[in-house]
Order: sequence, then C-alpha cells, then structure tokens
Amino acid sequence: MASDTAMPAGAPLEDELEVPERRQSPLRMTVVRLFRHQLFLSGLVLFGLIAVVGVLAPLLTDINPNKLGMRTRFQAPDAAFLFGTDNFGRSLWSRTVWGAQLSMMIGLSVVLLNAVFGTLIGALAGYFPRLDNVLMRVNDALMAFPAILLAIAITAVLGPSIVNAILALAIVYIPRTARIVRASVIVLREMEYVQAAIAAGAGHWRILRRHILPNAMAPLIVQLSFLFAYAVLSEATLSFLGLGAVPPTPTWGNIMAEGRQYMVEAPWIITIPGIALMITVMGLNLLGDGLRDVLDPRLRIQQ
Repeated sequence: MASDTAMPAGAPLEDELEVPERRQSPLRMTVVRLFRHQLFLSGLVLFGLIAVVGVLAPLLTDINPNKLGMRTRFQAPDAAFLFGTDNFGRSLWSRTVWGAQLSMMIGLSVVLLNAVFGTLIGALAGYFPRLDNVLMRVNDALMAFPAILLAIAITAVLGPSIVNAILALAIVYIPRTARIVRASVIVLREMEYVQAAIAAGAGHWRILRRHILPNAMAPLIVQLSFLFAYAVLSEATLSFLGLGAVPPTPTWGNIMAEGRQYMVEAPWIITIPGIALMITVMGLNLLGDGLRDVLDPRLRIQQ
C-alpha cells in the first residue's frame, strides 16, 4: 500500500539532490572585489573625473585656449570666466580642460610604450638566461640615474616637444617595467605546467604567449597604473622647466610655469592646474593601491 506522503511522479527532488552552484569566472570575481574596494573606487572616481573632462574637452568649452584678451588680463574667477584668466587674458578654464586632455594622451602613450617594450624586454630577460645578463646590465645603467634627471637630460638633447617628452619618459620608465616582468617570468618559468609544456615539445614563444605572460599580467597592471601617475607628473615637471610641450600649448606644467610670476596678484593661475594635477596623481595612486590589494594573492591571504 502506497504511503500518503509519497512524492508524486515527476516532482523535483530538491530535498534529495542539491543543485551545484554555478561557479563564477575568475575575471568576474576580480571585478566584483575591485568594485567593493574603497581605495579602488576612490581612485576611480578621482581619475575618472579628470579623464572624462579630458575626453570631453571639445564639448566642455568652445573657447580657444590660446585666444588672447588683453582687456581681461588677470580676471578673477567669475560667471564669465569660471577659472579666471591668465596674464594674456586667456581663459584658464579652457586651458586647464585642454591641458587635461594632453596629460591623458601623454600618460597613455607612455603606458602603452612601457606595456609593449617593457614586457618584451622583461620576458626575454626572464625566460632566456643568456640574454638576461646583457639586458639587465643595460637596465641597471639606466636605473642608476634619477628618473626625472634622466628625462631632463634626454629632452635637453632632443629638444622640447610633446613627442620628445613621451620618448624621454618611456626610455626612463621602461627599465622599471622590464624588471618587474622579468621577476614574474623567472618565477613562472619554473612552474610545473610550464615544465610540462616544455617536455611536450611546445616552442619558446608559444610557452611565453600562452602560459607565462597571461599569468604575469597582475603585477604588470599594477605597475602601469602607478606609471601613469609618474608620467603625468613628470610631463608637468618637464613642461614647467621648459623642456616639454612648447608654449603656448596648454599643459598644466606650462600654465603653472607662467603663473609662478603672479602668485600674489593672480594665485589662481598656478593653483588651479596644480589642484588638477594633484587630483589626477592621487586618483591614479589610489587606483594602483586598490589593484595591488585585489590582484596580489599574498595580500588577499593576509586579509
């Protein structure tokens, strides 16, 4: 005799069988952790604000940043001129906004050059011991000089321009990126799955491309985020010294260089681009700290 509590045919066996949870992809889990990290979010907001201003510069202002207005010289910030005017009557709002775009372009260019050549040099040095000694001695020679002094020397030889500033900063920072990639490659080269790929007859370039470099991306991404901040700050320094973009190109360094003579009667000329530079560098540093905390497995274990 069938029990009254017997389960009807075709009913789901929820009590007897547990449906396994769908595993989230590592990328999705990393993104979720990033957006829960306060430092990363703070940096993203600060840097994102400057990046959006730079990208939307043509829409945010229709005033030529180099348009002179001798009747409006040293005008304090007001409704007509949001950030005031400089010693030539030029709109400081327009020059600061276009300067943000130029800073983003220079920083991104330096980061891309480092991502390509720094990764290539570091991978070759870390994977091929015969190349390691030669490449790292050149690296050590370049890193023996303070970064900004070497950049000043290179731009002094090449001449002041935006392209030369990008090349100088790339030359200065590529050795630092290469050393970080090299350290990761040396560790990954000894992993069992890499040794198994070598035993299976996989070629060197296939091993680097498929097995080593993808697993070396975490420290590289963190390094590039900090490098973006260094590049923006160093470019402003070069322009301030007259070795970056040639005036009247609107860069934050150029604006501050022109405003240093008028710090008493027109302090906004040097203060406003300085604040923009501070927000950018702080945002990128917070962004890098958040990336490091999330992507570094040793820090995750300690947490």
